Amino acid sequence: MLETYRTIEKNGVVEIEIKKSRFLCFLQRVKTEEEAREFIQTIKKEHWKANHNCSAFIIGPDAMILRSSDDGEPSGTAGVPMLEVLKQNKIVDVVAVVTRYFGGIKLGAGGLIRAYSTSVSEALKEIGIVEVKPQQEIFVTIDYSAVDKLQHFIEGKGYSVKDTQFLSDVTFCIMIDENDPLQEEVTELLNGQVLFELGEYSYTETKIK
Repeated sequence: MLETYRTIEKNGVVEIEIKKSRFLCFLQRVKTEEEAREFIQTIKKEHWKANHNCSAFIIGPDAMILRSSDDGEPSGTAGVPMLEVLKQNKIVDVVAVVTRYFGGIKLGAGGLIRAYSTSVSEALKEIGIVEVKPQQEIFVTIDYSAVDKLQHFIEGKGYSVKDTQFLSDVTFCIMIDENDPLQEEVTELLNGQVLFELGEYSYTETKIK
């Protein structure tokens, strides 16, 4: 069975400045450790003049793979704090790379921990987090005379409509959770004047942050 999980809404980069040092946090969706490591190497090549390219990633709905790297910063001051922010937000299938351009002012161990964790936190806020959950397509076919009533029902319940086809009848493709009561409720709403057909399972995304 497909699982519900959280990840970033989209790929992106967010920059902050702390005591004249520039911190660029790159966030990227990934599905495998290989993809994560390839992305880290890509950033390192692009920003080879940077002082550090620290990283952290979590792979799998069960967070089975967790990795981090301080990339030359004092041990435990960069990669692990970055990883902790990802864990605290319960997001997976994402790699974070924080590129630091040193500004001449040393931050100390505590300052580095705060800087790298803040960099990831700010990037997550700006880029966004989504909940990804499995839902099933259900095709609801009705007469044109019932369209307004069904649309009002759909809007009131907050269902997501994937597609609508207007032929001799009208067919709505609606995404539902497992054991959703839509069939029973729509059957009662339309006095049985409706046909249902179940479709495929797919993931849908809802922004939560």
